[in-house]
Amino acid sequence: MQLDIDFVRSQFPAFAEPSLEGQAFFENAGGSYTCQPVIDRLTRFYHQRKVQPYGPYAASQLGGAEMDEARVRLAAILGVETDELSFGPSTTQNTYVLAQAFRQWMKPGDAIIVTNQDHEANTGPWRRLAEAGVEVREWQIDPESGHLDLEKLEDLLDDDVRLVCFPHCSNVVGEINPVAEISARAHAAGAFVCVDGVSYAPHGLPDVGAMGADIYLFSSYKTYGPHQGIMVIRRALGRMLPNQAHYFNADTLYKRFTPAGPDHAQVAASAGMADYIDALAAHHGVGEDTPGGRGEAVHDLMRAHEQRLLQPLLDWAASRNSVRLLGPETAENRAPTVALACEKPGYALAEALGEHGIMAGGGDFYAVRALEAQGVDLDKGVLRLSFVHYTSQVEMDQLLNALEAVL
Repeated sequence: MQLDIDFVRSQFPAFAEPSLEGQAFFENAGGSYTCQPVIDRLTRFYHQRKVQPYGPYAASQLGGAEMDEARVRLAAILGVETDELSFGPSTTQNTYVLAQAFRQWMKPGDAIIVTNQDHEANTGPWRRLAEAGVEVREWQIDPESGHLDLEKLEDLLDDDVRLVCFPHCSNVVGEINPVAEISARAHAAGAFVCVDGVSYAPHGLPDVGAMGADIYLFSSYKTYGPHQGIMVIRRALGRMLPNQAHYFNADTLYKRFTPAGPDHAQVAASAGMADYIDALAAHHGVGEDTPGGRGEAVHDLMRAHEQRLLQPLLDWAASRNSVRLLGPETAENRAPTVALACEKPGYALAEALGEHGIMAGGGDFYAVRALEAQGVDLDKGVLRLSFVHYTSQVEMDQLLNALEAVL
């Protein structure tokens, strides 16, 4: 079954917005359009329930119930327990707080493994643990392909390693890393696993429970929702790490690593992400009648549509001598996030594409280490073209024509 692109686009007000008419959006890795169910819930909350939640009066109770609903439904889609999912102001902030918890828990001489494939948000906070005497080991990418070799990970694992941090998918390389296999190897060595899912989750929410990750982080503003960071931390690890919140919240797992008070309206509106997934599943008649079943079916629909659109773009990039495509040349094992190193600076190329109605980005995208490791000139950066399942064939044709004109 193919994704009904007309139905999908009808769920996003941006596609009916006059000011965006004729503009094809190819910077989704920086943040997606927001779906109508999220907007509806956010509007309702601000109109009717913008009070302190969980109080003894109706508006307060309704607001608290919507916040709880978001946690329950998203956790079920991700295949984890409700209290294992928490909301924070951003994924960067969530990662920083977790790093402080590990700083308190680990002792000098313990080791962590990070990669140079990551966005800085999932590597910088962990690398700073070196200040506390923690040994930081770098799992390095292949400088030509950007690939993370599992055998190189084995060389880094030993009894001193407490945590392995890596991306589900890099925001410039695009290759999808085998989370389940990496998690199994890390666990066999006695280490926990932290996965940055920010660049993967927009292409279908994964079954975190099945993958075996101890920590999984992503951003709702890149998955059609409000600006929140969503964090899964499995119960055994969450209870073991030191509490980072108010002492009286220590017994509530989803509060232990979010010391700031939640944005009530945005947490509540995040339930709209689950509404959207359910609407896609119902419209296409797919998925078992469980949150996880519907989530898996929608994930597969999204990925299949994206792969069909992605391969021609990869073929085009691979055929150009003046363009270096970072990451795999086949769509099967990569997300539709395509970074191109060219003679001209990436930002200048993005500006030129804008004249052809293409909204794209240029620069380093906080993936400085990954670009340096692959020999990319940071003064030029890369042109990044990223899309998701609501992108149409017409927009892909527009992009390819614009690229031909600009390059």
